[in-house]
Amino acid sequence: PKGFEAAVEGLLFFKMSGSTVAKKLTEITARIFGQYIGDGFPSGRKLLRRGLIGDKVADYYPTSIASKDPMYEDPDIQYWKLKQERMKRRGKGPPKKGQGKRSGKK
Repeated sequence: PKGFEAAVEGLLFFKMSGSTVAKKLTEITARIFGQYIGDGFPSGRKLLRRGLIGDKVADYYPTSIASKDPMYEDPDIQYWKLKQERMKRRGKGPPKKGQGKRSGKK
């Protein structure tokens, strides 16, 4: 690559201090091998290197029976419907739309 040749020529023809040469060499090797030169502060690159965990999370939760069997009724939903029906018969159910507590305050 052109950048590599130019950097090597720059190192050979110009007189630089030892630390500058070392810094340049680390920059060049990082560019060649695709490494990251950090500045000492957290960058989050370690998190980005890790694999995604979405599939593991999705596999943790079981699929519902209702999605597999159309005749299946969830007992919790069934209980809720019965409770709502009982409350409506007693006059304690949810109000009709626009007839709630807030509408009487206007």
